[in-house]
Amino acid sequence: MSASLSRAAAALLRWGRGAVGGGLPGVGVRAASSGGKAEQLDALVKKDKVVVFLKGTPEQPQCGFSNAVVQILRLHGVRDYAAYNVLDDPELRQGIKDYSNWPTIPQVYLNGEFVGGCDILLQMHQNGDLVEELKKLGIRSALIDEKNQDSK
Repeated sequence: MSASLSRAAAALLRWGRGAVGGGLPGVGVRAASSGGKAEQLDALVKKDKVVVFLKGTPEQPQCGFSNAVVQILRLHGVRDYAAYNVLDDPELRQGIKDYSNWPTIPQVYLNGEFVGGCDILLQMHQNGDLVEELKKLGIRSALIDEKNQDSK
């Protein structure tokens, strides 16, 4: 078993015990690395309702596109999602691109399905589709609450 696969297996075991990554208390963002095998990537994208592969971490995105994805999720009040820093693992970086057949990072998955990158998530945010997709996952967008308050 490669070192990357061992790290991924250890991270998955930690998740099962409720370990949470990231530096912000109360924010349920999990972080780990993984090898490039399709089965393991399939398990990672299906483990959580919202999964993001990005450059950096939600607390410290390392590119503007990754930052935009994090900010869009924050606007909607999505705090409990799995985040994978592809800069920590070259196998993961290439593996997720091969898995999705999508050449760029960040990549967003909802309920195990590939949604797209920053441009697609931004478009979904702008046209209201993201609110509907989150609703299908049982996640109430914070923007709904803001709209309701604005109309009072």
